[in-house]
Amino acid sequence: MAPRRRIWALFGSIRTRLAIFFFLITLIAVAVVYVYVTPSLQSHLELQELKDTKGLASRVNSRTHSKHLAHLANSELGEQDDVEKARQAFQRLRQAKPAASPKRLAHANKVYDDRRAALKATEQEAATALTTLARETSAANVVLLQFTQSPNGSPVPKALATVTQINQSVEDLGTSAFTSHQPAIQPVSSSLGFVAVPVPKQPYVFVYSVTFNDVKADVVLIRKRILVAAGIALAVVLLLGILVARALTVRVLRLEHAAQRVAAGDLTAQFEVDANDELGQLAAALAHMQRQLQELERARRRFIATASHELRTPIFSLGGFLELIQDEELDEDTRRQFVGQVREQVARLGKLATGLLDLSRLEAGSVDLEPTPTDLGVLSRAVAAEFVPALSLHQSELDLKLPETPLRAVVDPDRVAQLLRILIDNAITHTPDGTKVIVGVGDGNDMVRLSVTDNGPGIPEDTVGRIFEPFYSADGVQGAGLGLAIARELAERLHGVLDVRSGGGATVFTLTLPGEEA
Repeated sequence: MAPRRRIWALFGSIRTRLAIFFFLITLIAVAVVYVYVTPSLQSHLELQELKDTKGLASRVNSRTHSKHLAHLANSELGEQDDVEKARQAFQRLRQAKPAASPKRLAHANKVYDDRRAALKATEQEAATALTTLARETSAANVVLLQFTQSPNGSPVPKALATVTQINQSVEDLGTSAFTSHQPAIQPVSSSLGFVAVPVPKQPYVFVYSVTFNDVKADVVLIRKRILVAAGIALAVVLLLGILVARALTVRVLRLEHAAQRVAAGDLTAQFEVDANDELGQLAAALAHMQRQLQELERARRRFIATASHELRTPIFSLGGFLELIQDEELDEDTRRQFVGQVREQVARLGKLATGLLDLSRLEAGSVDLEPTPTDLGVLSRAVAAEFVPALSLHQSELDLKLPETPLRAVVDPDRVAQLLRILIDNAITHTPDGTKVIVGVGDGNDMVRLSVTDNGPGIPEDTVGRIFEPFYSADGVQGAGLGLAIARELAERLHGVLDVRSGGGATVFTLTLPGEEA
């Protein structure tokens, strides 16, 4: 089983599959050339061979050749009659009763031989004339057809200057050329084709037989060279495919090794960006992810350390106060004071626990929203009314700057109210007594804006970027430091943006949300 697994693992690798892929593409291309292009090339070459013969045949002096060959054909027919007559005369003398004299027999035999010699000379001259014409036109053979009219008026072909019978293809092609008065070509097979050229103003048509031996030889040579080139190309492509695939897989394996180290908790692993291609972009994205994971890990550790510290302080305080309360000699006023301190620490713990729970749920995405068309002016007025006691203790006043007409947005009203409470509470907590707080609602560019402005001392420029971090407090005021972190998470969950601007005697927190139409 182990060798089989190794084989499957080999064929399952990207390197092998890429090499095979390149190999198959080249093989398919070669097969297309060999199976499709080569036959069409052969057909094209055969047709071109016939066209070349037609061009040569059209340029020769066909009128002179036809007259000469027609004369030879007529001579041949006459001499054939003379030979037959001489043969018959000789046969009669041999069979005569009484027998003819030897002198007469010798003379008749001589006449017969002379007639045959003359016929053979005429046939030889005709064959030589046809051979010369074939050589001038690069044809294998030439047939001269003479056309006469049948009783019904159709042309009837007759071969001249030849003792062989012509086939039907030659007759049909010659008749077509004679009728149309135009040269005609016809491939008959992969080894033979015909070209028919009519003689202008004469009842003759030359039919040239063209063999494709040279074409077949050329095609065979081309096929052999294609196969040799294909073999070389396939070997080169396979080698290059293996090398290219190996280079790619080495880079992929390097990324995989670094990713496994990161998955195992080693956030110091580096993703090497060695090119600007897709793998390089992937490495850059993984390196960015690794840096984010490092930042998250550092933030997680800071969060745990800060949360532990924040929880430890009230717990130790509670333990100390409880020990003091248990003292039997403690007077009642002091005991009530310590109980009040315990209540404050318990409230602080409750607030911290609630804040941690809300922040963790928001970061985990487990907070469900219920978007509802909401009038932000009515919501702001309701939330501001909740802070009347706190504002009274702070000796501050809160102004509402609301639009005259209802301003609506499709949001979760409870979460928007929670975010607005955090911003108002933050303005009261981190400003001196008597500081004015303004809550405003406005719109523009298909967006709505909720703002909370205070006229306090402002936020130092070097700490503005950190005020949304958990447990961070810019002015050291007692508190968990989770409010603005929760507010930022809520804003993102509401598909909005929470930003801050501090300076010029005012600090403004602005929540921007999509409007009702958006």
